[in-house]
Amino acid sequence: QVQLVESGGDSVQSGGSLRLSCAASGLPSIPFNAYSVGWFRQAPGKEREGVATICGGGGRTYSADSVKGRFTISRDNAKNTLYLQMNSLKPEDTAEYYCAADRSGGSCPLITTWWNYWGQGTQVTVSS
Repeated sequence: QVQLVESGGDSVQSGGSLRLSCAASGLPSIPFNAYSVGWFRQAPGKEREGVATICGGGGRTYSADSVKGRFTISRDNAKNTLYLQMNSLKPEDTAEYYCAADRSGGSCPLITTWWNYWGQGTQVTVSS
């Protein structure tokens, strides 16, 4: 049974920092480091959007323009864990944040429909 469990969401003031974690278990067939993994978010009344992703194997990363220079995605393959370091947070970063995983093929797009495995989400609230 695949489980992706996010943690680290909180309420912070604008300009603050948070680190989200996503612990993965039960991913089938191939090692965790071969999976593409990523972070996505959904604000109230809006569609889910890609935040940052890491491709399996080669480790290429992609980030949404809105978070470049502020958010950093990383992974610890020994711990089967994905991270999102979020700095200089803004009120518009307020959303439910989800991690996702999929067998790579070397791809890791910011498109939500590509991903097969999803966590339940963790709430990030940024106040001005």
